[in-house]
Amino acid sequence: MSKILITETVLRDAHQSLLATRMSLDDMLPILSTMDKIGFYSVECWGGATFDSCIRFLNEDPWDRLRTIRREMPNTKLQMLFRGQNMLGYRHYADDLLEYFVQKAVSNGIDIIRIFDALNDIRNLKTAISAAKKEGAHAQVAMSFTTGEVFTDEYYANYARQCEQEGADSICIKDMAALLTPYRTETLVKAIKSAVSIPLQLHTHYTSGLASMCLLKGVEAGCEMIDTAMSPLANGTSHAPTESMVAAFRDTEYDSGLDLVKLNEIRDYFMGLRKKYIDSGLIDQKMLAVNPNALIYQVPGGMLSNLLSQLKQAGKEALLDKVLAEVPRVRADSGNPPLVTPTSQIVGTQAVFNIITGERYKTVTKEFKDMVKGMYGKTPTDIDPEFRAQILKGEEPVNCRPADLMQPELEAMRKECAEWLEQDEDVLTYAMFPKVAPKFFEARRDAKYGVDGKNGDKANKVHPV
Repeated sequence: MSKILITETVLRDAHQSLLATRMSLDDMLPILSTMDKIGFYSVECWGGATFDSCIRFLNEDPWDRLRTIRREMPNTKLQMLFRGQNMLGYRHYADDLLEYFVQKAVSNGIDIIRIFDALNDIRNLKTAISAAKKEGAHAQVAMSFTTGEVFTDEYYANYARQCEQEGADSICIKDMAALLTPYRTETLVKAIKSAVSIPLQLHTHYTSGLASMCLLKGVEAGCEMIDTAMSPLANGTSHAPTESMVAAFRDTEYDSGLDLVKLNEIRDYFMGLRKKYIDSGLIDQKMLAVNPNALIYQVPGGMLSNLLSQLKQAGKEALLDKVLAEVPRVRADSGNPPLVTPTSQIVGTQAVFNIITGERYKTVTKEFKDMVKGMYGKTPTDIDPEFRAQILKGEEPVNCRPADLMQPELEAMRKECAEWLEQDEDVLTYAMFPKVAPKFFEARRDAKYGVDGKNGDKANKVHPV
C-alpha cells in the first residue's frame, strides 16, 4: 500500500452540503494559490450543484469560475461531479450535447470527471465515460451507495466490474447519505478491490458521525483515495476534516505526505469564511451537528433540508416525521432508487404529496411518473406491474436506455438561445437551465453594456469601469 491520496472538497461538496452551494468565487480567490501548493491528489471545485447555484443565486458565470480556478491552481488536478446522462441538470440530455459538455469542461480546465448515475444504471454512463476518455480526462465512475436487501457487497462488486469494462479509470464509492458504517466499509472495499484492478476512492459524509472511522477502515482495506474537507467546513452534513485524516495516517504506511503546518494556513482562512457564513445565516448551526437519524431514514442532509423547506412553504412543518416515514415506502414502491440528485428530490416530493393530500399517490408528480416509466433508466429492483400501471395510466413503460429515444439537440439549442450567446459554452448553460439562464445572460449583458444592451448595439454602450 502506498501513501493515501486526498481529494479536497472545500470548493464544491463541502459548501454544497453546509451552505447550499453559496460560496462565491470572490470568497475562493484569496486562498487558491496557497491550496495549489499543498499537494492534494485533486481539488473538487466544479459540477454538482455549483453550476445551478452560480447562475441562479450568485450571478456568476460557472465557466469563468472554472477558468479562474484553473489559472490560480496550475499544479493541482481539478475535479468535477457529473450526473452522467443528466449532466448537471435534472433531465436526460442527448448524446451530442453531453459530448460537447465534456469537451468544453476539459478544455476549460477539468482533469478528473467523477461520473455517476442516480439509479446505478451503467447504460446512463457509457457516453460520459467514452467522452471523458476521448478528451484525455480521467473518467472516474461513482457508485451511488445505499442500503437495502438488494444492495449487497456483491451488488457493488458486480457494478464495479461493469464500470471497469466500460472504460472507467477508477471507481468511487459515493456514500451521499452517510449510510456507511466502519465495518461495512471494510467488507465493501475488500469486495470491490477483489473484483477490479483499477484504483478505488471513498466519498462519505459526516452526517451520522461515522465518516472518519469509515475512511480509516476503507484505507486499511485497500482504498487508495479519500475525500475530505478543510475542518472549518467539515463535519455535520459535510465530510471528515482534512487535517484530522492527514494526522491519523501520519507516520504510517498510508502517510499522505501533506504538511499540517501548511494546511493550518488554509484552515485559518476558511475559519474566517465560516464565521461570515454563520453570522449571515448561510450556515444553519443544525447542519454542523451529527444526526444519526440519517441511518434510520436513509435521507441525505440536502434532501432533509429540502423536505423541511417544502413543508414550511405549505404550512405543514409538523408533518416532517410522517414524511420521513413515508420516504422509504415511496422508495420501495418505485424500485428502490438510491437517494441522490435527482431521485432524492423525486422521491422526497412524492412523499410530501402523499402525506399532505392524505391519500397515497392521489397526486403524482411528472418526475415520479417518469421515473416509474423508465425515463431515468432501470431501477435497482423491478417495480410491481400493478403499481406501475396505476401510476402510468395507460402509458407504456420504457425499457431501453432513455437517451436512445432522444434526437440530437445541440444545434437546436444553439438556435433557441442564439440571441444570448457570447461564448461557445453558453449553449450548454442554456440547455441545462433554460428557465434560469436567460435571466442570467440578460444580467450579464446589462452589466457589460448597459441596460439597453439587449438591442445588440454594443459599440454605443457605456461600458462599466
